[in-house]
Amino acid sequence: MKESIDRLYQHYFQDIYRFLFSLSYDHYTAEDLVQETFFRAYLHLEHYDGETVKSWLFSVAYRAYIDYYRKQKRVVIKEQGFFSTVFDSKKALLESIITKEEMNEIITLLDSLPEKHKTSVLLHDFHGLSQAEAAEIMHIQKSHFKVLLFRGRQAIRRRKAGDHER
Repeated sequence: MKESIDRLYQHYFQDIYRFLFSLSYDHYTAEDLVQETFFRAYLHLEHYDGETVKSWLFSVAYRAYIDYYRKQKRVVIKEQGFFSTVFDSKKALLESIITKEEMNEIITLLDSLPEKHKTSVLLHDFHGLSQAEAAEIMHIQKSHFKVLLFRGRQAIRRRKAGDHER
């Protein structure tokens, strides 16, 4: 069993880390949550019900993030520009994927979305999970997920069009 969790860790570490970093905007938080995700996966491996491993791990990661977020929400009051300043210091991690300007635009657009819209766009569009898998991770109906994804994309398009008109 230890060998199987090691293989899962090696195979899915980058995907889970990127997802959690996209939610938390903090390298250290994302690393902690990745460790928590694989620890929970190890503890509950025998309860794994046969869904795809990737979506199961994303589901575990999302639950770990929600637990973390709820704890932090009670403890820390975040200022308006908190996430952008934290992200600015961590840009070097993602610059190899896309250019600095595109990253700033994407982060600004995602940052302005409500949490559920942002999560739906991240899971489906950035991490390639199906709508059914992403809905299951978020513990919502697929029809509700489709609405969140549509509204998230629509908000991004509107904001992007508004920026280009200026």
